[in-house]
Amino acid sequence: MQVILLERVEKLGQMGDDASALALFENLVAEFPRHPASWMSYGHALKSAGKQYEGVLAYRKAIELLPQLGGGYWSLANLKTFRFTEADIAKMREQLERPDLRVEARVQFYFSLGKAFEDLKRYEESFENYQKGNALWRSTIEYNADRTSGYVAAAKQFYTRELFAERRHFGHPARDPIFVVGLPRAGSTLVEQILSSHSRIEGTMELPEITSLVRHLDEDSVRDNGPGYPDLLADMEPREFARCGEDYLASTRVHRKLGRPFFIDKMPNNYAHVPLIHLILPNAKIIDVRRHPMAACFSNYKQHFARGQHFTYALHDVARFYRDYVELMAFYDEVLPGRVLRVNYENLVAEPEREIRRIFAYLGLPFEEQTLRFHETNRAVRTASSEQVRMPLYRTSVDQWRNYEPWLAHLRPILGAVLDEYPNVPGFDPAPSGLEGASGPR
Repeated sequence: MQVILLERVEKLGQMGDDASALALFENLVAEFPRHPASWMSYGHALKSAGKQYEGVLAYRKAIELLPQLGGGYWSLANLKTFRFTEADIAKMREQLERPDLRVEARVQFYFSLGKAFEDLKRYEESFENYQKGNALWRSTIEYNADRTSGYVAAAKQFYTRELFAERRHFGHPARDPIFVVGLPRAGSTLVEQILSSHSRIEGTMELPEITSLVRHLDEDSVRDNGPGYPDLLADMEPREFARCGEDYLASTRVHRKLGRPFFIDKMPNNYAHVPLIHLILPNAKIIDVRRHPMAACFSNYKQHFARGQHFTYALHDVARFYRDYVELMAFYDEVLPGRVLRVNYENLVAEPEREIRRIFAYLGLPFEEQTLRFHETNRAVRTASSEQVRMPLYRTSVDQWRNYEPWLAHLRPILGAVLDEYPNVPGFDPAPSGLEGASGPR
């Protein structure tokens, strides 16, 4: 019974009905006080609502009921502002001695210890635990960096200025969506929080609609012996582009609660589908949030994601992914000049008012003073940065990766000119011929 109730309550949260979900979670843990999963979900809901103290208590209760619950410790670590005690560290190490510990729990304990030692400035021990957690999880998943590179090459072959010019009147005319794209852990949640502080913009969450659209288009085309995505876009009828845009707006409407004219879709991986967004919603705005290559790569490497983002569990994979991302976005800048606004995290931290004014100028919206006080905006935030965006901007995160520089050196030759020329973008060779299309980076 409690599993069914838990699924129903979590569905409310996914739909953005956070107040109702939180109230039901409170009733759920009251009715089933010995159920660790209920306390975990309650903690997640409290975290999203900005109630960190209560969230910590909920996670602690789940751990008390099930000491081998690695997810409880990782949920505490994932608050980012939380600090483990020496007693916590001892308990985590004790659990790692268990031969019957599940792989996922073991991974979560390693990542949690990495965070614990990072806060204690014991960086060698911290990196050792991050490395163990990443290596173990990488052994359980499938990720092929060549597939991502192949998608970049295929996109560079397929998309041309002529293709977009021929379809310039296609798509749905709505201006509602603001897409915030880029790599995870690059500052996109910060930008989302700033945008959500504006009176005319509503924040939602990382919406899956574009990814789902790509998957459905690809499956339908392949089933009909078609070319697959993105090549199938060349054969789509004009009305199909408008229909896809209309379907996107209809399916995202459930997440819009405030009646504001604009809303944010903060799915980072949508960067791979900028041309599709342009074709189905030509008036939508797209903001690419970028962070220093070393900082972004390490920040992803030390983050154990709830799902997906398989490129983050090996340093060589994350470095290649970052390079491919920069190459693809540089190509989009060539074929869709001025379409995407780039925001560098370091510039945003150093000159917040200048950058925030630049963002709203791109959006065609008036600047509002409260956007500088974004940390005061009360809204649910579900990403790993949920606590950080509720604080004023701070510069310490910009160079945090330097504490781990001795263990990150081999990222440099893989990143190459992308690192050497940052924040400028290097030139890239034309895509090689003969590469098949793919449905996007995995």
